Amino acid sequence: MPATPAWPPRSAPRLFVESELAEGQLITIDGQPAHYLSRVMRVSEGNAVILCDDKTGEWACRVVEAGKRHVNVETVERLREREQVPDLWLCPALLKKDRFDTVLEKATELGVREIRPVITRRCVADKLNADRAHMIVTEAAEQCARTALPGLTAPEKLDTFLRDFPAGRALFFADELGGSPTAKAFAAHGAPAAILIGPEGGFDDAEREAIRAHPQAKPITLGPRILRGETAAIAAVSQWMGASGDW
Repeated sequence: MPATPAWPPRSAPRLFVESELAEGQLITIDGQPAHYLSRVMRVSEGNAVILCDDKTGEWACRVVEAGKRHVNVETVERLREREQVPDLWLCPALLKKDRFDTVLEKATELGVREIRPVITRRCVADKLNADRAHMIVTEAAEQCARTALPGLTAPEKLDTFLRDFPAGRALFFADELGGSPTAKAFAAHGAPAAILIGPEGGFDDAEREAIRAHPQAKPITLGPRILRGETAAIAAVSQWMGASGDW
């Protein structure tokens, strides 16, 4: 006899929802997520959907009703508890919208716990659309099967960031003028940690001096080439995850 197909299938669509989930619960999905399920994924009664609530974990659900404006699903079983995310903050200077979108997306995929944007003197932007940013990290978490959304704070000026930086957390800052090799620095100081990345034009002299004067600051180098802000963020997080994270 043919083998019984696995349920839920690996191809089942994934969504984050705001309500806390429990077994046997009826959930109504509306708005854009309902449009995605019904019009894009074309789910129908009996199909599987995987929901995450950023609290209890990941749940396999069965579609009860698929309408044009809403989709009703019933939670069947919990597949995974909410994951333990490595205690790494990414603290990137704001970039142009499309480039910062990339930072948000890739930082989520790579597994950071929090994204804390900063504003420096050479930033080309000083605002962040919070709703858009939340949508980007949520969609990235859905795509890469995270069960925990990264925290996302409002942008703050560099001097405020340094003043309020918590004790006990290493502050690695990517300095194009040089520092310790990342492999050595990350191996010596694990979590909790934060990585501070500058804007396209880099930190100015006064900012660099203020960062280096911070008692928890640890200058690092990302190699002999000057990297764009989004490339530096991705490279630094990748190396930290390889040395101290969940890779």
